[in-house]
Amino acid sequence: MYRIGSGAGFSGDRIDAAQSVVAAIAAAGQGGAVIFETLGERTLALGQIAKRLDASRGYEPLLEDILAPILSQAVAAGIVIVGNFGAANPPAAARAIQALADRLGLGTLRIAVVGGDDLVGKIDLTRTERWDGDGRLPGLQGDVIAINVYMGASAIAEAIAAGAQIVVTGRVADPALALGPLVAHFGWAWDDLDRMAAGTLVGHLLECGAQVSGGFFADPGVKDVPDTANIGFPIAEVEADGSFVLTKAAGTGGLVDLRTVKEQLLYEIHDPAAYLTPDVTLDLTEVELEELGRDRVRVSGARGHPAPDKLKATVSYYGDWLGEAEISYAGPNALARARLAVTTIKARLERRGLNLAHRADIVGTVSAFDSDAGDLLAESEPPLAGDYRVRFAFGSASQADVNSAVQEVNALYCCGPAGGGGVRQSVRPRVRTLSHLVARDVVAARFHFAGEPE
Repeated sequence: MYRIGSGAGFSGDRIDAAQSVVAAIAAAGQGGAVIFETLGERTLALGQIAKRLDASRGYEPLLEDILAPILSQAVAAGIVIVGNFGAANPPAAARAIQALADRLGLGTLRIAVVGGDDLVGKIDLTRTERWDGDGRLPGLQGDVIAINVYMGASAIAEAIAAGAQIVVTGRVADPALALGPLVAHFGWAWDDLDRMAAGTLVGHLLECGAQVSGGFFADPGVKDVPDTANIGFPIAEVEADGSFVLTKAAGTGGLVDLRTVKEQLLYEIHDPAAYLTPDVTLDLTEVELEELGRDRVRVSGARGHPAPDKLKATVSYYGDWLGEAEISYAGPNALARARLAVTTIKARLERRGLNLAHRADIVGTVSAFDSDAGDLLAESEPPLAGDYRVRFAFGSASQADVNSAVQEVNALYCCGPAGGGGVRQSVRPRVRTLSHLVARDVVAARFHFAGEPE
């Protein structure tokens, strides 16, 4: 049996989540792995921008925070750490991890850096095919920030087989973070498609962290989840045949049952018979789930078909400017006043000739007059005529036009309607992404150990 746990499901996840996972795997005394999935398309684009501004940055901003509590125990227990927290700058992330290890007195660690996902200067986008899922989106209109291809698990597996204690990647397919350690441990052949599918399914269920152990599942009174403040992140106990039990650490909150696993099983699945990844096409149609006991669900029956001929690449580019502004109206007749604010801003945009994309949303809450303890929110029928937050959004290639539109919302303070307050506003450049399909022969996944030549 080989245990793999999830330490993060996205950038900004709980920084203490991995502690119970690593402790549980370490207690079993057989090594294992913990994976950190912290990279989305937008996250990677923001990392590329950060790297442009500072060559020492561009990796997961919370890297030290999520690794500091678990690094010593993971190293001592032989638990491999695998994460795409390298984002746009895996070498810099590796240096930061080694600096953390030095502060913890761990000495020099075997940190593998996986590269090959950055395709800037290596492909001609005009000769590539747009991924059909982005078919309705507008084409490129700004400067390209980055082009990153989704790579598979091969370099991760090779690095672990070569003795890596930590593997730092940039853009790889999320399930590859788990498939790589499984291939390295069990020695699965890459053409054993059912094993590749099983390992990919492990990664798919782990990749969103607490989403499969009750987090995103929770709906009070409908789908109750205990102790969400201490929710346990998932752990997969994997057998050599690819079957596995999904569970979590004892003493943690959340739950793992047939319902949570089914929801995550179908998460982001466009075709249950053909979930495309760089390593295999995963077929979920014969997957069987069996609840073995509290917080223990057995998963088996994954089937694999050949991987797609082309790989998906994310193209990040600078878009237009986004402006946001909010204002609150509360008390008697508040909804009518909120609606008047919307029509007023629309008329002001027309009067000033600000021809830009815009929308308004009226959000109803009891925020304006509630106490910090949430007394009014706790009442079934709050004793207020209403409390509404109006959100405006503006988009344009012209920063000046967006600034002007946002300023109009601020002017509602005295220009009415009555009783408006709590204006917040921001204007920032927008990053856009598109997905293209690229030939496999332009992608060269590789790894090297930090401190050694690439």
